[in-house]
Amino acid sequence: MKNLVGVNYIERLPVVKTEKTPLFLLIHGYGSNEEDLFSFAQDLPQNAHIVSVRALHDIMYGGYAWYDINFVNNEKWMDEDQAVSSRNKLVEFIDQIVAQENLDEKQVTLMGFSQGAILSYAIALNNPTKIKNVAILSGYPEQKIIGDFDQTQDFSNLNFFVSHGTEDVVLPIELGKMGEEFLTSLEIKFEYHEYRSGHGIVPQNYHDLMAWVNNF
Repeated sequence: MKNLVGVNYIERLPVVKTEKTPLFLLIHGYGSNEEDLFSFAQDLPQNAHIVSVRALHDIMYGGYAWYDINFVNNEKWMDEDQAVSSRNKLVEFIDQIVAQENLDEKQVTLMGFSQGAILSYAIALNNPTKIKNVAILSGYPEQKIIGDFDQTQDFSNLNFFVSHGTEDVVLPIELGKMGEEFLTSLEIKFEYHEYRSGHGIVPQNYHDLMAWVNNF
């Protein structure tokens, strides 16, 4: 386990050395940890530096969260300050890991699941020149975390993969569809997939995700 700017992470160094090394940043969901998405590393490009980060807030049973979630009178509540702080901390982390490891600043890919996907939307839309590719796995664009971002920025660099389960009871499919509408309104390049699944990544979802990766 390593730590940079207060963020714990694990990594897979490039298996194949190239002149410019891309970064893949894996961002797990609520209640999980850095090991969750790290299994992706075996199928990601051999020349990439793979980094999987641990969320900043310790919760029960060895899990971690990027921000607290509670249910009050059947209403879902989230700690917006924690969420925005985590968003900003991850942007700082990206800048620092790119500089420290001499990575290609023009080839940064985010892969986020659930809370990690929600943060990936917020990071990319606020920093479209720092991020190239974004995989949104069971997430949605949360306006409270994205904030008042500049919609006149040049988003032509961005390339999204968005997937969601039609039977997701944690984040219903309607939220996933919000992402499709949101990206379309900003004229951002993306592909959108739905699967007959719950809040998780089924084999076909994973296959399509890796096909997307291999096409950029």
